[in-house]
Amino acid sequence: MKIAVIGTGYVGLVSGTCFAEWGNTVVCVDKNAEKIAQLKQGKLPIYEPGLEKLVLRNHATGRLVFTTSITEAMAGADVVFIAVGTPPRPGHGDADLSFVYGAAKEIAQAMENHAVVVVKSTVPVGTGDAVEKIIATIRPKGSFSVASNPEFLREGSAIDDFLFPDRVVIGIEDDVAREKMAVLYGPLADAKTPIVITQRRAAELIKYASNAFLATKITFINELADLCEQVGTDVGELALGIGLDHRIGRAFLKAGPGYGGSCFPKDTLALLRTAQDYGVALRVVEETVAANEARKRRMALKVLDAVGGDVDGLTIAVLGLTFKPDTDDMREAPSLALIETLQRFGANIQAHDPVGMENAARILENVAMFDDPYECVRNADAVVVVTEWESIRQLDLYRLKQAMRSAIMIDLRNAFGRGAAQAAGFHVTSIGQPVPQLSGIISGDVHAASDHRPVSHAVLTGTAREG
Repeated sequence: MKIAVIGTGYVGLVSGTCFAEWGNTVVCVDKNAEKIAQLKQGKLPIYEPGLEKLVLRNHATGRLVFTTSITEAMAGADVVFIAVGTPPRPGHGDADLSFVYGAAKEIAQAMENHAVVVVKSTVPVGTGDAVEKIIATIRPKGSFSVASNPEFLREGSAIDDFLFPDRVVIGIEDDVAREKMAVLYGPLADAKTPIVITQRRAAELIKYASNAFLATKITFINELADLCEQVGTDVGELALGIGLDHRIGRAFLKAGPGYGGSCFPKDTLALLRTAQDYGVALRVVEETVAANEARKRRMALKVLDAVGGDVDGLTIAVLGLTFKPDTDDMREAPSLALIETLQRFGANIQAHDPVGMENAARILENVAMFDDPYECVRNADAVVVVTEWESIRQLDLYRLKQAMRSAIMIDLRNAFGRGAAQAAGFHVTSIGQPVPQLSGIISGDVHAASDHRPVSHAVLTGTAREG
């Protein structure tokens, strides 16, 4: 089949490349001429493990083509995917659909033969209906179909998620679309992957509901981690005990500093706005959003507590900046709120990330970036582990400690076993484990090294906690 993909962002580039890997001819189109020129040279705008190899291989065979011309992309296309961004509208929370509607209008103008127009972007319920109306103002009824085919790609494992998915969801309203989409996803049907055919609106809602549920699950275990710290037990044991129940499952039960990325924060807000438009209350999702935002900033208080209550003038090293490993995505990353809060309390920040520092530097100010993690922690008063990259997990803890001024670690991902870090000489604060007591000697060393006064209890309970 010939496939056109409108948009070469994360979803469009991964989807188009994988469709080409199945043997289809795919033309990816984007208005950004510089991005297209870079893609033609094999330079990718995003970091995703395994993607570069697939792009280079399929581009070399001619199955994967990049262009700025939607007319070229649409010529003879059987299926056209809309894979443009749907960012939240500032101050509103609902999805900005201007790029989707703009793509629909351009597709209608360039369409030569019957094609199935598939919305792959994450969109609110009813967007497919609106796209159909836009195209119908230019093309006669029956000369096109509109379907919904939401993506369920996890950054860092997107290739496997596309080629070996848990399921494929397709929302269709006519038999022509059903037949063409069945041919397109034939390789997965042969592999006995569940292909769920629904109404178009159901497919749109499935995407938002899936992400809202996973965000809620993350927030649930994060709040229980706080309880574990107070009652003196380990959230890892708790997660194992409840996760082995097949009705619950073990996925997304790893406690941390809060969820981030391009999907969960955006999609939960968009789902809430959709519910409000229809007069429905989604209280669980509302509380999930509020709890997650509060948690990100509250992580800075764990750092304050770990160093004795005051970070003013201290140097804090941050290991890991992206919202998760194996991606360069900094959108809604917990590290952002953490660093901004610590800076507001007077801390100096040094940071390291294997691939995310370029993107982070566009957002963060007054942060010293280090390619070498050991240089990042040099003369630091504390180190905070925010993203559990494998390269960070493999660091030599003894060497790490030797480079630091004070051996204080706040491990927000439990990336290092507490026992191993303590054996290396660290005083460790982790997530969902009994809260350690900071000795007067360690506290005194921290502030003496930085020429600081002892901090009163009021700092811990007053102004600092308002952040």
